[in-house]
Amino acid sequence: MPIRIFIDQGHNPQGVNAGAEGNGLREQDITYNVGVMLAQLLREDPRFAVRLSRNSPNESLGTSNATSLQARVRMANSWPANYFISIHCNANPNPAIHGSEVYVYQEGTQSYWLAQHVLRGVVEQAGTRDNGVRVNPSLYVLRRTTMPAILVELAYLTNTADAAKLRDGQPDFARGIYYGLLSYFGFSPVP
Repeated sequence: MPIRIFIDQGHNPQGVNAGAEGNGLREQDITYNVGVMLAQLLREDPRFAVRLSRNSPNESLGTSNATSLQARVRMANSWPANYFISIHCNANPNPAIHGSEVYVYQEGTQSYWLAQHVLRGVVEQAGTRDNGVRVNPSLYVLRRTTMPAILVELAYLTNTADAAKLRDGQPDFARGIYYGLLSYFGFSPVP
């Protein structure tokens, strides 16, 4: 039976729960694209089954921030997914801040172990700085999912070097998450 991975492309295309912006890029566009690329990699691997929170670039979930997050969690819980991966891009008022980090609900869990593998994959494939795995129990998608869940902050839209990677290296980020999953499960890449 394939491992069911739910990919949540963070944020809506516009309006409620739209994402951050920086250096001419919109978070919701990058997360959508990276999610689709990751889903394609997983679909080509018979060991996985995959579903996306956003199946078209214009698809919006919910009518408020709260209902948008609830819809994403409900889709994953009702499938039910075995693992939940929420994809985001970071932003900071200080343009020097850069790198990738992965958030989990708590330390010492399957989520935390998965986060370590995924972060390593992203850093190796996309060439970003490793900012570590961080615990944030207040994040709704980590708190309310019924399976191990991680929230991946790919890189900073507000840093020019990171923004260039987010613009030009989206397949690298998708491949990094995929390789992180393979590493977590002890799988070799599909030939």
